[in-house]
Amino acid sequence: MEVNMSAQEVLMNIQQLRNGGSNLNKKSIKKTNPQLMRNALHYFSDWTSAVEKSNSL
Repeated sequence: MEVNMSAQEVLMNIQQLRNGGSNLNKKSIKKTNPQLMRNALHYFSDWTSAVEKSNSL
């Protein structure tokens, strides 16, 4: 699995997507931004945890 983002970059990307009105459900992100999904799963136990953590930025 190739990881090319830091955990902070993953969270910032999720936050930017949320602020832009993007759908943050797992299936949608897997399709539209698989690299973000791979990086998020490297740092966090699951996609939901990554999204929840990004809320606290």
